[in-house]
Amino acid sequence: MKKLVFKLDYAGKILSGEKRTTIRLSTELKENEIVEVYVGHVRVGRALIKKVQKKKLSELSDEEIKADGFNSREELLKALAKIYGNKRVYSDPFIYLIEFQLI
Repeated sequence: MKKLVFKLDYAGKILSGEKRTTIRLSTELKENEIVEVYVGHVRVGRALIKKVQKKKLSELSDEEIKADGFNSREELLKALAKIYGNKRVYSDPFIYLIEFQLI
């Protein structure tokens, strides 16, 4: 079974349902798949992949940013830059916006 892995920082937001999406630069996940969800090295359950959408990072709406658990575009960009590096994030790459629901 495929995995969806998050940093430990996001545990509370994922478990509370505040974080319902994740942004990745690449993915093999498909809509309607069931995946194992890990926060750090701890399995926290399973999730249904509801939607996978490819778009430019600059095309994310404020609603999509909030669904990803961030209060602002700046906060999101800083978090992504920590993971992927400033050069990749600030070059406005294509991203995959993955909507999931814990089950």
